[in-house]
Amino acid sequence: MAKKASEHVKYYENPNGPVLGTVSRKIIEKDGLYFKDIDGSGEFKAFDDWRLPAKERAQAYAKALTTKEKIAQLFISDWRMGKYPVPGSSMETEGVVLDESGTLDEGEFTGKTIFGEQHLPGTSVLLKEWFSRHLILRANATAEDITDWMNQLHAVAEECEHFIPVSVASNSRNENGEVVFGMNDAAGVFAAWPGTLGIAAAAKGTGTDLVDRFASCVKKEWNACGLRKGYMYMADIMTDPRWQRSYGTFGEDPELVCEIMEHLIPGIQGSKDGVTTDGVAVTTKHFPGGGARENGFDPHYAAGQWNVYATEGSLQKYHIPAFKVAVKNHTSSIMPYYSKPAAQKSAAQQDCLGNSMKFEPFGFAYNRPFIQEMLRDQMGFEGYINSDTGIVHNMCWGVEMLDTAERIGFAVNHAGVDVISGLFDQEAGMEAYNRGKNDYYDVHPVPEGFTKEQLVLTDEALDRAVTRTLTELFALGMFENPYRDAGEAKAVSAEQADWEEAARVHRQSVVLLKNDGTLPLTKEKYTGKKVYAEAFKKDPKQAEKATEALREMLQNVTLTENPEEADFAILMVSPSSGEYFNATPGYLELDICENKEVCNVDAEGKPEKETHTETTLSGLHRIREIARTVHARGGKVIANINFTLAWEVGNIESQADALLAGFDTYPSATLDVLFGEFAPVGKLPVTLPKDDSVLAVDENGVCISPNDVPGYDKDLYMPESMKDENGKAYAYRDAAGNYYELNFGLEYK
Repeated sequence: MAKKASEHVKYYENPNGPVLGTVSRKIIEKDGLYFKDIDGSGEFKAFDDWRLPAKERAQAYAKALTTKEKIAQLFISDWRMGKYPVPGSSMETEGVVLDESGTLDEGEFTGKTIFGEQHLPGTSVLLKEWFSRHLILRANATAEDITDWMNQLHAVAEECEHFIPVSVASNSRNENGEVVFGMNDAAGVFAAWPGTLGIAAAAKGTGTDLVDRFASCVKKEWNACGLRKGYMYMADIMTDPRWQRSYGTFGEDPELVCEIMEHLIPGIQGSKDGVTTDGVAVTTKHFPGGGARENGFDPHYAAGQWNVYATEGSLQKYHIPAFKVAVKNHTSSIMPYYSKPAAQKSAAQQDCLGNSMKFEPFGFAYNRPFIQEMLRDQMGFEGYINSDTGIVHNMCWGVEMLDTAERIGFAVNHAGVDVISGLFDQEAGMEAYNRGKNDYYDVHPVPEGFTKEQLVLTDEALDRAVTRTLTELFALGMFENPYRDAGEAKAVSAEQADWEEAARVHRQSVVLLKNDGTLPLTKEKYTGKKVYAEAFKKDPKQAEKATEALREMLQNVTLTENPEEADFAILMVSPSSGEYFNATPGYLELDICENKEVCNVDAEGKPEKETHTETTLSGLHRIREIARTVHARGGKVIANINFTLAWEVGNIESQADALLAGFDTYPSATLDVLFGEFAPVGKLPVTLPKDDSVLAVDENGVCISPNDVPGYDKDLYMPESMKDENGKAYAYRDAAGNYYELNFGLEYK
């Protein structure tokens, strides 16, 4: 087997300058310094000179690339590592074909993915013949294997006449949680913090200083592996709680999300002025805020293609502020959402200058008033636009009447997108370019409502887009040295201090919702007593495994497998609802329920008379039986709910004497709080809806609580007849009279 690139990188040290790393690229010596021969000409040119600003180098190099090479830079898509199959991905070759180093997957793939259909070559052909340089990594690989794979990609890229390092993006990898394709692609390799809702809960309780430590950890671990671009984090404000992507947000509080962005983006990128040579480029998503979902429908499917702003001024009041902070802190790129604004279903909204906002019926990646006029011209965004995955094929909302080439031209040339995610559509990109040069529209009609100039790719648009993405690569120092040491990456990802800090934030993320004095369950309380413990999930088999793991953690107490003997019952409740890429027959179910009969919805998202059953938690009846049994003998029930969505908690709270909330929090951290090893400090980052009544949708598809307003403000718009003596209607109120609303959380007395 040939040596891995990691084993024969040569380094050249510049005094007071960058270290150059290369496998086969020529080095130019000038002025007593080392420079890389980026275009392979053997001549020293402006783009070779690391002393010049990144943007200046990028502008010069864009002019040196061929049209084919530039078009290849417009596209980013999933790529495979060979020995790491990706759960949920259909992009797997029949039998893995590895290169001589055992690192790159050289197999071919033909078929459909969730984002479209195409034929793909092996990795070397993709890099050398297709000239693709933007890939998405979804595999949950070790730090060493990521590093070796990245190094091999760069080494192959060096063999091309024009060198461009390979930019590999990934969704976040530093949060604990179930690995879900497209949302949480990896976990357990890098220091695992709680879910982002948990980070928000901890920050509300202890302050946002922890975000600085989180960002530093992310930057260090990713940079050590050579991963230099993150599809993270979400600046979206959660306003409709039935949105599947509530998981991944920092909650519903714009003020907190703004403060988090203020710390997170410069912390990961390396500075407030943009990326540095040891930073990781941040892609802030999903502009202009994905939370304003129409009754929670997700735009991965047709019913969710609209952003609805039913409340006057909600766009600027709730959804845009965090993106303004991201722009101020020079986030490297921004990802628009799939959806399109619904003019007919929305109240008046303003742009950043107070003018009436134009709601063109195009997905946001195609929407010039939002991307070019508001984000760039008004907000001053200078980075590049990276579309969400699949906008040209399966999620092309508003431009279905255009063909693939026209969608590419319309997104890049008209709206101002710089990278299109989903498939490697180089051929269609070249077609869009050629249509601007040949007589295509002399013999083919221009689709109604569009102009030829909007639908073709121009040289000016190509140079603009490529200059922006090259600027990031130059600023990151990847042209000088994209290589990393696999041994060092392994050591960095295993640094105990980072894992301990993450574990501390897990404990800080736990929110105490209800307590009648049962907690903390100190040694004097449980000595001589018996404890029953069980975990509940939607999948009974997963629940069995979780129960076994839970009981293993409870070695300090006397366990019983019979609730009738128990003085205390510890119940770990982890509901689940819906599927990320598929529509549910009805609205996404937030009630913690089992075999609940609910209405279907029609193609327009309106409720139907036909019904189906929903289960978000298997064994709910057992929880009631356990609580009844334990309470009958004077015992206490302690429950913990894991929040990936803003669950309706009535079916659990009513059975519990003490109730805790976690957010993909380690069970061990929850137990530390439960047993008094750590005092609870977390506060709710979202408001929990009372019950189905506050999410009811009328025959016209209009929700009784507006989709575009966060939970803490929904009472401003709720019917007076629904409000209690305190003027509250939306938030859940427990038996002790506490409202489970934003910022709520008890402490031990």
